[in-house]
Amino acid sequence: MTKCALTPKFLRTCRRQMRRLKVADSTGAKLSGAGLLTRTLILRRLLRREVLAPDERNVGLLLPPSVAAVVANAALAIDRRVAVNLNYTFASEVIGDCIAQCGIRHVLTSRRFIEKTGLKLDAEMVYMEDFKDKVAWTDKLVAAATAWLVPVTFLERWLGLTEVGDDDLLTIIFTSGSTGRPKGVMLSHRNVGSNVEAFARIIHLTEADVLLGILPMFHAFGYTVTLWAPLALPPKGIYHFNPLEAREVGKLCRRHGATIMVATPTFLRSYLRRCGPDDFARMEAIVTGAEKLPPELAEAFERRFRLRPVEGYGITETSPVVSANIPANRALGKPREWAKEGSVGRPLPGVAVKVVDLDTGEDLGANRSGMLLIKGPNVMKGYYGQPKLTAEVVRDGWYTTGDVAEIDDEGFIKITGRISRFSKIGGEMVPHLRVEEAIADVLELDNEEVKFVVTSVPDPKKGERLVVLHTDLGRSPDDIRRALSAGGLPPLWIPSPDNFRRVEFIPMLGTGKLDLKRIKDAAAAEFSR
Repeated sequence: MTKCALTPKFLRTCRRQMRRLKVADSTGAKLSGAGLLTRTLILRRLLRREVLAPDERNVGLLLPPSVAAVVANAALAIDRRVAVNLNYTFASEVIGDCIAQCGIRHVLTSRRFIEKTGLKLDAEMVYMEDFKDKVAWTDKLVAAATAWLVPVTFLERWLGLTEVGDDDLLTIIFTSGSTGRPKGVMLSHRNVGSNVEAFARIIHLTEADVLLGILPMFHAFGYTVTLWAPLALPPKGIYHFNPLEAREVGKLCRRHGATIMVATPTFLRSYLRRCGPDDFARMEAIVTGAEKLPPELAEAFERRFRLRPVEGYGITETSPVVSANIPANRALGKPREWAKEGSVGRPLPGVAVKVVDLDTGEDLGANRSGMLLIKGPNVMKGYYGQPKLTAEVVRDGWYTTGDVAEIDDEGFIKITGRISRFSKIGGEMVPHLRVEEAIADVLELDNEEVKFVVTSVPDPKKGERLVVLHTDLGRSPDDIRRALSAGGLPPLWIPSPDNFRRVEFIPMLGTGKLDLKRIKDAAAAEFSR
């Protein structure tokens, strides 16, 4: 057994918690450690007998966060196959491209889920509900006897898990496609296992903890933190299929006493409006990612729930957690040393970070803005089937994030923008995020929805020009421009009045992030008229 391989840890965790509730979801499904291990062994047996060929390596999944999804992922893992949780917020054509990239033959899903989403895919769909009629009494007997009676060391050898190496592939997770065609990120046992362990160390996870699983498992945070942390470590996992169904999420948290939540600011806004203080009464830590956490949202959340969310940072290519602020009640020693407002925290144990010059690659040191690079056991094996693209972003073990950041003297990281969200205007790099923050301050937005976005279009004289796509801003472009100027924003950073354009909605991804590709396309269409 290797240090980071997760499957042996899963077996041992279940065996230690046989009679304890281990996973549950909002449908009422729940399994103890014994039930989870037994169901996982049964599903593995059925998949091998009824569905999967011996040489079938990559297997697709289209399942929302649920007990069924947990069991399916665990069954594939102990069968030494690669789970590919597909992004069901993509169009069928995009999912089809992901399936083709990985050579997937079978997709595990739910008939009800497919009917609800209306997805049509060029792969054989395997419906989890149909397995009920295929489970023989011998399957149940063998699985239960194995789960309860067979020594773990023998079970590991029988399943072939002693042969699993740290660098063996565990999963492929596709990038969001916010800037182009989704890429398949290959994550090994070392990648995910080291990330689970490091996150558990900084948050100090114990058997008393209950992790809320609302992020989909096609999302790297959902896969690593809310799937594998409960599978490989003592905490319990609870799941709801739609993170925006605030009242259902609140009920689930209240019923099971959730203590840890990983979410996005978009989801927190929904909970702020629709959940009561009792829903999160036992919550001890909320870590947000995927987008900037506005201070006013954190303050409003703290006023209502007596718990202040903190910000972390991660990327699919880094398994995904790179850094996190640690909530005061989870910090050892002096709480102020473990969190800093406006930052995304310090790097996880074992993860190295540095900032380099955007043009020369020179190491810039502290308090200077440049490209953020990551090195550590969490850095991906590479992009599936794309070695050249992998070589472009991983050099000497350092992953180039595409994010522009500063690292202060205390090691806290502040993300100042994304290279794809900068425009070079008249030779100067103009950050879209800083312009958006300035406009948001002028408008005094309540953060309940995204009402505008700054992007760019080609300009024959200056190379690029800033444009603002917006819904109802409540103020004219001229008013906004005057306020930006009075606030000290450089003239080059202030879009002209004719570069504001009203649209029906701001394109977003299912994960709550801006859909940068669709935004670029929308801007190009609007300003080509």
